[in-house]
Parts: sequence; structure tokens; C-alpha cells
Amino acid sequence: MDLFEFLKALILGFVEGMTEFAPVSSTGHLIIVDDMWLKSEEFLGKYPSITFKIVIQLGSILAVVVVFWKRLFSLVGLYKVEGQKASKSFNLLHVIVGMLPAVILGFAFKDLIDDYLFGVETVIVALVAGAILMIAADRFGPKTPRVQNLDQITYRQAFTVGLVQCLSLWPGFSRSGATISGGVLFGMNHRTAADFTFIMAVPIMMGASLVSVLKNWEYLSMDHISFYIVGFLSAFVFSLLSIRFFLKLISKIKLVPFAIYRIVLAVILAIIVFL
Repeated sequence: MDLFEFLKALILGFVEGMTEFAPVSSTGHLIIVDDMWLKSEEFLGKYPSITFKIVIQLGSILAVVVVFWKRLFSLVGLYKVEGQKASKSFNLLHVIVGMLPAVILGFAFKDLIDDYLFGVETVIVALVAGAILMIAADRFGPKTPRVQNLDQITYRQAFTVGLVQCLSLWPGFSRSGATISGGVLFGMNHRTAADFTFIMAVPIMMGASLVSVLKNWEYLSMDHISFYIVGFLSAFVFSLLSIRFFLKLISKIKLVPFAIYRIVLAVILAIIVFL
């Protein structure tokens, strides 16, 4: 890997780490930065390039594990969260119920998503559609949310948020944007919806990365391993720097400012692409 390729991997990891936890779509930003400027597909190939964008998300997921390790360990019985009541606490079933709809649809339509939705034009539309949902969540969500922490989430709420999460299969829509909006619409405060989003993302993104690697294994080359490693480490470091900041910020400014950013970005991209 030469210096230019090293910088490409570092930049793409930076983009992933800084956008994964904000409802602006990390995948959408990766597609924009890579397809329009860095063009990793030219030396990786189409499907390994898509796999790279998915695999470096594992760096961000590792950051989630570091930040939420107590909650994650409690889900599998390895840690007891102080003040939790076993009969009413947030548990592994909440995560399974929440992730199930997206897992089923993701497996069913993965080929269609890879072939037709990984592009700047489709990302532009997804940015606007996701922004509309986020504005609707802030506008029509309960003024006084019933759910103030993870232990108050019901299985029904987890499932309905999981249904909304299916929208994030469309690159550019944003997993966190969809699930936080769904959580707010169904009675959670913004911080709780964000916490649930990130915890639920761990098994989903790990599974998606594994499936993508196995499917595209024949296209991967040991010559590119260093590119993947640099992107992974870059995403991990920058995710650690951004995750706590975002979790504090979302409680203060909520979703509308992010929605405005998405719309402005979509307009700028449309001007660049279509004019």
C-alpha cells in the first residue's frame, strides 16, 4: 500500500467514525466521499469496495462496545447494572426483537441493495427522505416522553423501532436517524432512543460485515488487507472521539439541526451531480 492509498483508507475511516453516530448516514457519506473523490473502487474492485465500506463500520462498533460495555455485558449475564430489576430490565430479547425486521429484509434484498442503491444519486434522495422523518419525529413525538431510560423500553416499542430501522437498508437514510426517529415517535426521549440504537447496531453491523466478507471472499486480495486494517483502526479511533460528544449533543439539539444539514448536503450534491 502506497502513501496515497494509506491516506484514502485513513480519510474513509475518519468519515465513518465521525458520521456513524450522527443521524446523517455514515454509509451515505462514505459513498459520496469515495465515489466522487477517492474512488477506491478503481484499485479494489466494485464488490470489495462495498465490503470495505461495511467492514470499517466494525471499527465504529468496537467503539460502541468500549463505551457501552456494561450494558452489553449485562445482556449476556456477565455484568449486573446497578439499580436494575431483573423482571423489568432491558435485556437481550429487546435487542433481538428490535433487530429482527431489518435482518430479515436485509438478507432478502441484499443483492438488490448492493447493485442498485449504492450510488450518489440514490443517496441524495435518501438524505432528504431521512430528513423528513427526523423533522416529523421532533414535530409529532410526545412532548413528555414516557420512556426515560433503557429499562423502560417495552418489547412492542423495540419491535416498532425495528420496523422503522428497515428504512436504513437504503444507503443514505441512516440507521441512527431512522431508529432514533422511530424511538422518539413511539415515546422515548432522544438519549434513550440513541442508546438503544447503538446497542442494537452491534449485532446487526457485525452480522452484515461477516455476510459481506463471506459473500465477496473471492474478490478480496491479501494485497489489500493493509488498506482494510488502516480504515478499521481509523474508524475506531475517530468513533471513540465522537460517540460521547454525540450522545450529549442529541439531548440538547435533538434531530432538526441534523435534518437541515442533510437537506443542505443533498441540494449541494444534486447541483454537483446534475448540473
